[in-house]
Amino acid sequence: MIEFPTEAGKTAFAFYYPPVNQDFDAPTGSLPPLIVKCHGGPTGCASSLFSLAVQYWTSRGFAFVDVNYGGSTGFGREYRKRLNQNWGVVDVQDACNAVKYLTAAGKADRQAVAISGGSAGGFTVLAALTFTDVFKAGASHYGIGDLEALLRDTHKFESRYLDNLVGAYPFSKAVYQSRSPINHIDKLACPVIFFQGLEDKVVPPNQAEAMVKALKAKGIPTVYIAYEGEQHGFRKAENIIYTLESELGFFLKVFKIEHQHKIAELPAFA
Repeated sequence: MIEFPTEAGKTAFAFYYPPVNQDFDAPTGSLPPLIVKCHGGPTGCASSLFSLAVQYWTSRGFAFVDVNYGGSTGFGREYRKRLNQNWGVVDVQDACNAVKYLTAAGKADRQAVAISGGSAGGFTVLAALTFTDVFKAGASHYGIGDLEALLRDTHKFESRYLDNLVGAYPFSKAVYQSRSPINHIDKLACPVIFFQGLEDKVVPPNQAEAMVKALKAKGIPTVYIAYEGEQHGFRKAENIIYTLESELGFFLKVFKIEHQHKIAELPAFA
């Protein structure tokens, strides 16, 4: 686990994994690309439990940092409360500061940094891509681009969750609008790949579809992969495999990295 400085003199936490593959040595003096992972919840947490997904990335030459941004469970009440009314701000700041910390330490290539996350983590991904210039590409897995639409369309169990994370609606309507990436497409300028289950009732497909439509209209390289029969998170083995291989292929192409890895056939993108 690493600790790194973040906004307001605070400290944030993450699990950092360097690239490791016993059958491959990187060119001397080169730095690896970096995947910044944003967990869901958003008040869940990343853990150090064995993860095949982490091994997938590190064995293919990527450094990987799993960020426990402010709001994550496991670091005390004060740390968790950092996210109250600040979703889309504190989480983004901590993800960016993890990158700054690792690149300053010579652990990753500053020009090959991607951000990836699902559900609430997908919102952090889209917010980070929209409101900062730290990342060069992103992967949103059933992520949120429109907070007002989420409030309207999500299932009843989570319908009041945003009161604490963003603010009471409609009193905080302006905050919902200002933090929604869909309202600031003009600021998002890097390639994005979207993954979505078409039967998702938590984050309905209209979230991804609206973002994809807006980005394509702007001419941003965008890939949208939707799965019939999948809900909030993917269950079918073939879809999980295809998602990993698609995301890998997307980042390799964006970063112009030569490789011999097995990757999925992707729809054409610029």
